[in-house]
Amino acid sequence: MADYASKAEDYRKQADKKLKSLLGGFFGNKHEEAAELLEKAANNYKLAKMWNECAEMYEKLAGCYLKMDSKHEAATAFVEAAKAVGKQDQTRSQALLRQAVNLYTDMGRLNMAARQLKEIAEQLEKAGQKEEAITYYNQAADLFEMENSSSEATKCKLKIAEFSAEMGRFSKAVEIFEDAAKRAVESNLLKYSARGYLLQSGICALCYLKPDDIEKKLDKYRSIDLQFDGSREATLLDGLVEARRELDEAKFATLLAEFDAITRLDPWKVKILRQAKKKIEEEQLGVGAAGGDGGDEEEEEEELL
Repeated sequence: MADYASKAEDYRKQADKKLKSLLGGFFGNKHEEAAELLEKAANNYKLAKMWNECAEMYEKLAGCYLKMDSKHEAATAFVEAAKAVGKQDQTRSQALLRQAVNLYTDMGRLNMAARQLKEIAEQLEKAGQKEEAITYYNQAADLFEMENSSSEATKCKLKIAEFSAEMGRFSKAVEIFEDAAKRAVESNLLKYSARGYLLQSGICALCYLKPDDIEKKLDKYRSIDLQFDGSREATLLDGLVEARRELDEAKFATLLAEFDAITRLDPWKVKILRQAKKKIEEEQLGVGAAGGDGGDEEEEEEELL
């Protein structure tokens, strides 16, 4: 490690000296020559696991490429710098990725720009900053769609739908899940995913619509996906609507337990279903419409099921 660090420092000093010089070597370009040295320095700092120094070299490398009007190489250097500090300083990593996004966008490389926006969104998601993540997933989805990368766009939109539901924006989530189902049935490869999206949409609908309106949604879902009618997902939702109409918490829980015994309900579904169950509890008490994302709800999954 010490050897790598020593080599990196030597290359850095040579690069700095080159950049401070008035001219490059014989028939040379000082930024081109410095770029070669900076890349070697960055690689050695990476081998020495000196991540901040590695990122600094990549940032300087990006600056050299910009001086040479090599935007693609500069953007790549910014991405490498972001990777170097990603685990230690995500704020700095995201700032570097935004610089890469700007360059890719200027060049019309929208797919590359979208991938970096998605990376920023994923970092924010892991940090629990879901509101901010939605902004970047949205931007990424827009660019993916412009490049006809519909599969990648849908992945970003599904994240937005999940986060929106967690924040109590159920109608927004329903809109996205329904759209994802419509897109899925048009593809032979994706058509079997439609049922899952419609289940997610129906779960969200249970949290803010009246039983009659939810039933209308379910009728709509049967027209979106002809395989939905009679499926386990449709049967579950029909039963949950009936339990909601009857304000029967026991029936609601039994239906979920039976479904979960065959097809495990993931944590997101459990979290949203808690809100649907809360709706029954509030109507029993005559409280009225339930809202919000249930942030204070501490009920365990086992209790719901």
